[in-house]
Amino acid sequence: MKRTLQIAAIYNLVWGAWVVLFPHHFFDLVGLERLNLPMIWQGVGMIVGVYGLGYWWASYHPLKHWPVITVGFLGKIFGPIGFVMNYAQGLVPFDFFYTLIFNDLIWWIPFGNILWKVHTQQKWKLN
Repeated sequence: MKRTLQIAAIYNLVWGAWVVLFPHHFFDLVGLERLNLPMIWQGVGMIVGVYGLGYWWASYHPLKHWPVITVGFLGKIFGPIGFVMNYAQGLVPFDFFYTLIFNDLIWWIPFGNILWKVHTQQKWKLN
């Protein structure tokens, strides 16, 4: 669990920094039109980077910091759902799917496994 969260943390920090520092680079790579307001995409990068910090801190005690992992896991579920909905409406090109592979989809099983361990090992307390 610790190693998975640390790898996720490093990935998120690197991806977030890339998007903040070079907001047009992804769009140039996949041939999409550059954004008129790159600060929105940079905001996404900032959020992803902050998740990276949360994953790093959660790696020290995943069973205790399961809410951070849960929030990250939900983002990794809802991101692809949002993409599918927008793609089905023709609002976003398929090329945007490439961001989902490494940002979301590959993390479903490791994060799901961590949360399963939390569910099976954690003694639920209300205090």
